[in-house]
Amino acid sequence: MLSNESGALAVPSSRYLAPGWLTRRVMNPAVARLTAWGLPLAGSRVLAVRGRASGEWRTTPVNPLDLEGGRYLVAPRGHTQWVRNLRAARSGELRSGRRAEGFDAVELEDAEKLPVLREYLRRWAWEVGAFFDGVGADASDEQLLAAAPKHPVFRLAPRA
Repeated sequence: MLSNESGALAVPSSRYLAPGWLTRRVMNPAVARLTAWGLPLAGSRVLAVRGRASGEWRTTPVNPLDLEGGRYLVAPRGHTQWVRNLRAARSGELRSGRRAEGFDAVELEDAEKLPVLREYLRRWAWEVGAFFDGVGADASDEQLLAAAPKHPVFRLAPRA
């Protein structure tokens, strides 16, 4: 949970845009398979994170963003299962081919997300722009800040 200005706990937005049949059954498995073979599309990786209830590894394709020396994961569809699992586990792996990079994750506050969201939209609006309700990379800071609660962002630190 996040604290608001008064120090009270703020409940995160519960926005989640479920993928359609084509994405769930064709596109995500194809991207995940190619990435697992070491052929990532547009820098994609397979995110592996332990399930918050089962403890089993759960995987999904993601687009990690490298920005100003940091690495980030943005959830364009909102508060997905991988987001909920990552909040609980606070760590995971990014996989491509035989390579697995372990990381620890810290969720950003909304105000910290602005440069990350702007760059994410600049790079991947063609793929994820529809999930941002018309907000693009050229949006004002106010527009991005209004969209920020709908899109969790995690800063990843390589696991020692």
